[in-house]
Amino acid sequence: MFPFRYLKAADEQSALRAAATGARYIAGGTSLVDLMRETVERPDSLVDINALPYRWIDVQPELIRVGSLVRMSDLAAHPMVRQQAPVISQALELSASAQLRNMATIGGNLLQRTRCLYFRDVSAACNRRAPGTGCSAIEGRNRTHAILGVSQHCSATHPSDLAVALLALDAVVVSRGGAGQRRFPLAELFREPGDAPHREHNLGQGELLVGIEIPLGPEAGRSGYLKVRDRQSYQFALASAAVALDIVAGTIRSARVAVGGVATVPWRLPAVEQVLRGRSLDADLFRRAAALSVAGARPLRENGFKIELLQRTLEKQLATVAALP
Repeated sequence: MFPFRYLKAADEQSALRAAATGARYIAGGTSLVDLMRETVERPDSLVDINALPYRWIDVQPELIRVGSLVRMSDLAAHPMVRQQAPVISQALELSASAQLRNMATIGGNLLQRTRCLYFRDVSAACNRRAPGTGCSAIEGRNRTHAILGVSQHCSATHPSDLAVALLALDAVVVSRGGAGQRRFPLAELFREPGDAPHREHNLGQGELLVGIEIPLGPEAGRSGYLKVRDRQSYQFALASAAVALDIVAGTIRSARVAVGGVATVPWRLPAVEQVLRGRSLDADLFRRAAALSVAGARPLRENGFKIELLQRTLEKQLATVAALP
């Protein structure tokens, strides 16, 4: 680990002033500290934001507001969240270990960096870590990598389960920076790699992720998250599916579907949602809808199996949330 300066921010303004000059924010530290130990991240300065008051979980009739410093375990265990938006609790409980969930924050989980082994190996070529050096994964070990949203410069998956669930529910990000407060769809937070994989999100320098707002539409209460991985405990997804359905008298009035473990960012599936909308519950419908999930997929040498895996994962989760036998 390289030497760094440490500042504990007393309030939001002091945090913003410190980060405006290039310092990095730290809260739970479950991801950043590991990267610093491995010398993947080498910040000159850290700003501890744990004293900031972003710890609310406010459940209203049509909206859940969550502060960015809420711990993952606290949000997962909240009884109204479990009832009103079970997909969120399920995604969190399938993330990391219990010990890490007790430390990690919601904001940190959304902004965590990729788990690509080449990104974490400082001797390997990685455009995310060192722009312009190349991508060892393209011709290397790429079994766990993305098949959607890839470019010739990067194929690393986004690691957050929670982001997939929030994307399915049309969550909104609240941030604050030098220009004041912003509110924008979660989908606009993340950037596909394109030719600049090192630019992973659309927050400005020193901009603080303050919280998340989750609309409680009619689909949220009938929702769930399925994660497929190599082992049951503490493993990142090979494929995952967040599904939320509004069903009345056996007909799907609306659907929200997002997937993870297969794309460079949390991946929404509007074509699947459109096929489901207005249709009667039917296993064949779910099979046909799931087939659309891999449109535009570009598998690499070792991860072609993810095409079928994603379709089967989504088909199963659609049936589960719809309560088909």
